[in-house]
Order: sequence, then structure tokens, then C-alpha cells
Amino acid sequence: MSWIDFQKHAEETGITIATAESCTGGLIAAEITRNPGSSKVFERGFVTYSYPSKVEMLGVSPETLDAEGAVSEAVAAEMAQGALDRSRATIAVSVTGVAGPGGSENKPEGRVCFGLAMQDHPTVTETVDFGALGRSAVREATMAHALKMLRAATGMDQLPEP
Repeated sequence: MSWIDFQKHAEETGITIATAESCTGGLIAAEITRNPGSSKVFERGFVTYSYPSKVEMLGVSPETLDAEGAVSEAVAAEMAQGALDRSRATIAVSVTGVAGPGGSENKPEGRVCFGLAMQDHPTVTETVDFGALGRSAVREATMAHALKMLRAATGMDQLPEP
């Protein structure tokens, strides 16, 4: 399914999207808004690279950041829920990870935590280890996975191919 098909499905079903991005620096929002008419489904995006921006813009708990670190499912969940709460969107996706280079034993390069928040649904999270693919490739893979999560959460991945 193309993103244009998703955009049409979202428009027809009243889905609106917010993004909360750290390691991708707005790449997901840029991909969503690449096509004409995306303003009908894209509500807003938050680029929150630093700890203070996560706290101030999304309401991520400083205690969660201190206890878990930015690259954690707990922070991804709070980012997604914060984006949903601070927008008029019906669904929000968040990403926080180590695009590289570098990383640590506990949080290696290529590890990305995702959050997905929807109105009247529990927030879900997952972690994907893309591996040390290089910064650009990790960011692209993260963007593609976030879009896949949006499709799955809205039932778009269940629709037959045209």
C-alpha cells in the first residue's frame, strides 16, 4: 500500500496523525507531508531531541528519563501519549533511539524504541534493533517502521492491494 492510499484511507475515516521524533529529527513528518493534501491528515509534529524538549513539549517525566534514559520504551510511550494529548490528532507515533555512530553495550547503535498512542486505546511500544547500519540507514529504517506501525494500527495493512 502506498502512502497516498493510506492518506486517502485516513481522510475517509477521520484519522489524524501527530509525530513525536527524536533520532529521526522530523523525517517521519517530512515523509507524511511529502504528498499534496497531507494537511488533511497530518495534524502536527514534535521534534524533541533533548531531554528538556521531551519534558517541556511532550510532558515526558524527568524521573522516567533519569531512570530509563531517552532510549527506552517507557520514554517512547510517554512521548506518544504526550503528542496525542498536546494535539488534535487521533493517533500519534513516537521514536527515540541511537541512530549512530556509537551507542553503548546496553543501548547499541541501531536500537530504536517506538510508541503508538490512539484515542481510547492503550499506548503500545516496541523496540527494534536495526543494527549498526550507519546513521542515515537507521533513520530511514526507523521512518519506514513508524509508517508501518501507523498502517497496522489503523487497519490499513489489512486492506487488499489495489
